[in-house]
Amino acid sequence: MKRILVPTDFSKHAEYALKVAAQIAKKNDGEIFLIHMLELPTSGNDAISSAHDIPELMLFKNAALTKLDELMNAPYLEGVKVSKIIQFEMAFDGIIKNGESHNADLIVMGSHGASGFQEMFIGSNAEKVVRNSNVPVLIIKNDNESFSADKFVFASDFSDEVKKPFEKVISFANKFNSHIHLVNINTPNNFKSTKVAQKAMDEFMSSFDFKNFSTHIYNDINVEKGILHFAKSIDADLIGMSTHGRKGLSHFFNGSISEDLVNHAKRPVITFKI
Repeated sequence: MKRILVPTDFSKHAEYALKVAAQIAKKNDGEIFLIHMLELPTSGNDAISSAHDIPELMLFKNAALTKLDELMNAPYLEGVKVSKIIQFEMAFDGIIKNGESHNADLIVMGSHGASGFQEMFIGSNAEKVVRNSNVPVLIIKNDNESFSADKFVFASDFSDEVKKPFEKVISFANKFNSHIHLVNINTPNNFKSTKVAQKAMDEFMSSFDFKNFSTHIYNDINVEKGILHFAKSIDADLIGMSTHGRKGLSHFFNGSISEDLVNHAKRPVITFKI
């Protein structure tokens, strides 16, 4: 976790994420790339080049620079190397591109979630980043003065395709000395006997040289509720999942459990792209 990208819209939730990123950076001798996106008007393709628009855009940019400078002087960032970035681009596009161009190891974002029509048709920027990012994304919902990942819940079906992203899960867990609680959620529509579910987890973990874990089988009406209820039952510090990043009609009809968790979980959520 040496290179951490933190998007900000200067909201309190974005600052919650920055505080956690600062703790992670200090723990790993890392640096933070603090990024703010100035989204351009969608009407017309010459928003930047139009002469009458330039002064207004520069006013917004200068105001954002001032706010970034204020953030960078926050006491919790003392001793952390922070670089500021301002770009004219749609927020989630800019976040994805900068995560890759700066070789980020982790993106830390604040989110207050989305609900109702907004959740179905628009979605939060955090949800879009989770869906598209190849870089692990940590979502922070609340102010956390002492971020911990001691109890790290990782929910999965433990199929072979999850093995590659799970290498990043182990890397993260090792840095935080996390105990990973592997959980298989049993639902009425996808029920597995205890024997079958346990065998799948045992065979999955036999591929890794990692010992600080325990396995669990939890029954609930659906996977999302099962993860949330299990995490609450052990008072987890962090919930982790791998995500397929479905798009288009597939995403609309099937949804994404990881994106639902981003919207509905009160605990921090970290996602790893398959």
